[in-house]
Amino acid sequence: MEILTVVGARPQLIKAAILSHALRTSGGVHEMLLHTGQHYDENMSDVFFQELNIPRPDFNLGIGSGPHGAQTGRMLEGIERALADVKPDMAIIYGDTNSTLAGALAAAKLHVPVAHIEAGLRSFNRRMPEEINRVVTDHLSTWLFPPTTTAVANLAREGIAGNCVHLVGDVMYDAALHFGARARVDCLGRFGVRQREYILATIHRAENTDSPERLRSLFEGLASVAAEVPVVFPLHPRTRSVLRREGLLEPPRRRLCLCDPVGYLEMLALEKQALLIVTDSGGVQKEAFFHRVPCVTLRDETEWVELVAAGWNRLVQPRNAETVRDCVLAALTAGAPAGPVPKLYGDGQAAQCVVARLQRSAA
Repeated sequence: MEILTVVGARPQLIKAAILSHALRTSGGVHEMLLHTGQHYDENMSDVFFQELNIPRPDFNLGIGSGPHGAQTGRMLEGIERALADVKPDMAIIYGDTNSTLAGALAAAKLHVPVAHIEAGLRSFNRRMPEEINRVVTDHLSTWLFPPTTTAVANLAREGIAGNCVHLVGDVMYDAALHFGARARVDCLGRFGVRQREYILATIHRAENTDSPERLRSLFEGLASVAAEVPVVFPLHPRTRSVLRREGLLEPPRRRLCLCDPVGYLEMLALEKQALLIVTDSGGVQKEAFFHRVPCVTLRDETEWVELVAAGWNRLVQPRNAETVRDCVLAALTAGAPAGPVPKLYGDGQAAQCVVARLQRSAA
């Protein structure tokens, strides 16, 4: 079985690290990896190949950043060329980025079956580019692998059900379990913090970074929180660029540790030892739960609604700095929810389940 896997952003590299290993050790599978280059610098891409032992890409398009249409168009051209050269039995795509959409479109037009890992997520906000990518990709896919029962229900409401939908759990949970033991807490010293004495923050979504007023509210709110509890804040390149343009990076804020993006293992260590995680990332919301750390999501909605329902995640609309500060401090005071921890994302064997399903489908 010949497979072309399309990745482009760091969350996809994490998922591919687990699933590619399962594919390549299953027997009878030859996987080729195509990296679009959507995330392209060392901290956002290269370090993941090194840390997670991902094979170097067979194809590297080097697309880089740019407007959605231009970026997706260049990806389509490169992926189509690779598919025509390789003629795989199927294409595997992950998540909801422009790389995901381009992979699905290129494969579907060339009649290559598509397997979508992390299918069925919905925020129900069509203003989010990720939401458009999710919906289109799901309707183009041959096999859909939703991580939760909520995602299965979302697909059913859109008429996608039956033997093409397979509830397998979340490959990111597999990754957190597999790589979590390698996450060393001795990295905390370089951030000037100690275990269970800091908040971890990440902000990168376009809905937050494309609005200078909204990003200012987020940043000023987190700076106010840092006056009470240290905040470690790895900056996505897009976030850093807007903060610099708005003059928010100077002067340095006391106990607000701004740093470059970190590798996956270092991120796991920061997540596992935090008092609280504040983010707008879908993946980080889940990772907080995997490590049993309460989370505040600074967005208008989330696709991971089960975390909010279970009390492990608080959804906060960042209207102003005071709202951000007050809600983060309230979540810090409340701590983790009481009672048994729900089993939301499978048993850590999602990758093996995906491989088994694909092998049966291809037989």
